[in-house]
Amino acid sequence: MKPPARIVSLVASNTELLYALGAGDRVVGVDDYSDFPPAVEALPRVGRDLDIDVDRVAALEPDLVLASLSVPGMERNVDRLAARGLPLLVVRSRGLVGVLDDAIKVAAAVGAGPNGENLANTLSERVRRVEQCTRDVSERPRVYWEWWPRPYIAAGGPSWMTDLCRIAGGENALADLPGESETVTTEQVRARAPDVVVACWCGAKKLPDRRLLAERRGWENVPAVRNSRIHAVLEPLYGRPGPRLVDGLEALTALLHPGILQLEPC
Repeated sequence: MKPPARIVSLVASNTELLYALGAGDRVVGVDDYSDFPPAVEALPRVGRDLDIDVDRVAALEPDLVLASLSVPGMERNVDRLAARGLPLLVVRSRGLVGVLDDAIKVAAAVGAGPNGENLANTLSERVRRVEQCTRDVSERPRVYWEWWPRPYIAAGGPSWMTDLCRIAGGENALADLPGESETVTTEQVRARAPDVVVACWCGAKKLPDRRLLAERRGWENVPAVRNSRIHAVLEPLYGRPGPRLVDGLEALTALLHPGILQLEPC
């Protein structure tokens, strides 16, 4: 089968994956939030990732539309695109392993199979190195990972953040919750007693103000607040199930266990 010459990506993580696979020169349109690598800035936009403009997608005459179900609500895009008869590939990254599997799946679909294997192997090796460095840590802090502040939306058990926290030498404090992203209350946060709080607000262009978390009513006895272990990070390395999640993993490891990745041997 001839590889697709015109690809439209409907979510930032897929856009980043296509470029990492060497297929960026065939991407002819992207969603409004795709912003990496810089080359995507010149591409036509087809709407927000949760509300894709199907007419704009069709007008680009794609040979392949790369869609995603990484965020609840994206299934509406898939239904509308399928109804128009557009050629679709839908990925559904479940955990960090799912991200690596998607690299191989997408590479095969765009005719870049060896690149997918190479990318997955490279990322897997970086993950293994982190695992080796953190497997014997004496402290595994419980991490409250917040995606949104009003209401509080946090990473639950099936989230890839559960994998990242574990590999980085910590634990997702809300790993018992059934959803990938869960709306939570102050009472739930207090009950889990996280040692570390990380604000990673989706779509934020600047770092969240950590003081806003420290000053929340009812949070004063949360261990992370009491011990000033509140951190703020930007979403692209954590909220997009693509190749840069491994960059995020390494950064999270350095945050939870400063200097551990520089230790030899790992």
